[in-house]
Amino acid sequence: MAPSPESPRSTVVALVGADRDELLGGLARFPAIAALALRETEPAEAARAVAASSSPYVVHDADPLEHVAAAWVELYEEKATLGTLEIEVETLLGLFASGEAVMPDYYLVAAPESIEGTWRHWWLGALAQRAPSRVLPVEASDTALRARLRALPSSRPWPGPDWLRRVHFDIPDRVGLRDQRGAA
Repeated sequence: MAPSPESPRSTVVALVGADRDELLGGLARFPAIAALALRETEPAEAARAVAASSSPYVVHDADPLEHVAAAWVELYEEKATLGTLEIEVETLLGLFASGEAVMPDYYLVAAPESIEGTWRHWWLGALAQRAPSRVLPVEASDTALRARLRALPSSRPWPGPDWLRRVHFDIPDRVGLRDQRGAA
């Protein structure tokens, strides 16, 4: 087992959605932003790379929730079972507990209008309901992305990762909707 990485000193942003590669490439020319292409990297290695940065912002494409998200989407698209999602959740919780995976401060969802159905429900529903000001849509352009980075809202932090054990109750098309019964 590799030693766990130290905590990041930067504001850490996971870039998900459309055109990630081009957007990361465009950010690389700005000195205050470390743009890291880490998608194919093991979680512990990605966490170490993020923690090693001294830039004010670290924007990367290595989503620690990627496997859980894929299992959730596949569950609701009837391509996988609940057991698959449970395995991915427990694996990720172990990585979080050991420090081998780190939750980013923010998720920027590039071009959410182009994301297909159930994936859109993951990003803007199941994930966003946990910390709404930490999952933000952004137009897929360098200018919009830099503007969003300069105006990240302060908000309550992410809840502890145990919410993942109940993510299978977050149903697409309903996740994030408040109970309207009784409201007049």
